Amino acid sequence: MSKFDDLDQATIAAHAAGIIDVASGGIVPPIQTSTTYVRDREYRLLNPDNVYARDNSDVVRAAEAVINNLENAEDTLLFPSGMAAIAAVMRTIGNGGTLLFQSGIYWGTTKWIREFCVRREIRSIEMDCSNAHALDEAIARHKPEIVLVETPSNPWLKIVDIAAASKACTRVGSRLVVDSTAATPILSQPLNLGADVVMHSATKAINGHSDVLAGTLSVSDKSATFWQNIVTDRHDAGAIIGNFEAWLLIRGMRTLPLRLQRMCGNSLKIAKYLDAHEKVETVFYPGLATHKAHQVATKQMTGGFGHLMSFTVFGNKKNALDFCGALNLIHRATSLGGIESVVEHRQTIEGDETGIPETLLRLSIGIEHIDDLISDIAQALDTISCSS
Repeated sequence: MSKFDDLDQATIAAHAAGIIDVASGGIVPPIQTSTTYVRDREYRLLNPDNVYARDNSDVVRAAEAVINNLENAEDTLLFPSGMAAIAAVMRTIGNGGTLLFQSGIYWGTTKWIREFCVRREIRSIEMDCSNAHALDEAIARHKPEIVLVETPSNPWLKIVDIAAASKACTRVGSRLVVDSTAATPILSQPLNLGADVVMHSATKAINGHSDVLAGTLSVSDKSATFWQNIVTDRHDAGAIIGNFEAWLLIRGMRTLPLRLQRMCGNSLKIAKYLDAHEKVETVFYPGLATHKAHQVATKQMTGGFGHLMSFTVFGNKKNALDFCGALNLIHRATSLGGIESVVEHRQTIEGDETGIPETLLRLSIGIEHIDDLISDIAQALDTISCSS
């Protein structure tokens, strides 16, 4: 048993799951840039854990150990991006297999999966997985090899009942994969709710400083054949994260609970402010009591409802873009989860074919002072010429 097994996530994160550089005694891990490792005169490895950098890196293993502890997982693998992690899971589906995945999620995931399924002749079912009854029926009918859900979803902030989805998957032998990027391990632990795999784009809030590309997969049963296939595929295909990126990820994770506490607090206040504003049509944020899945979110998210939200303004595309253009503090940029707040006009980013309304705006809320954020949002709303 690890000494971190019974400790709070904040302590695990701050101590980076007990990382110590034994050679120097440093409490910060070193960055080893070597790609190969030496052997002695009898051709024995000086360090039996390290042969070649593609799959052997102390700092990568250290970063994986932190996430593994936070997720309460049996094993964790890092990838060079969130999409690389998603792709590794999808490649476990055999040609002619069946996949069920959630509609209205991150467009990059949707686009890649659609094209992948065509190439591999995989039957794909795309549906609103936030409807627990409909999801249960679809899983029972189609018996997919993998069910992929994203909760909270991006950009619609829909919530999937993970425990209910897990039960439906167990009945037919499907594997449940949860993209928990918007929640992070601090707000939700899908493996504890019955998921088989939890995925994150660690580029986002897990790192939190907008300076690392990374993806992660964590599993509830590391002996499972499909997981061993992912381990082999990562090694053989070379989908590895660099040492410097892993080191930055460790540094970012040390403050993850603190950052999320501030970001969630800011987000709830901003969501309530927007919800009451005359120029705002609808706010999508699971922390609002009016959100249709607020009770499910309350049940499976702890410590807050996340830093991500979307809203629509009254009027048209020009009004939405005018709001973005009037912001002085909040950055006009893509991505999410950083310490700085950013806004996206989702239709501009994803294109017309995704069905995103032209008046929808997505906010990722950072750690700035709440008064400054609301002041910036207020003056930007004042500049647009629409009303209810």
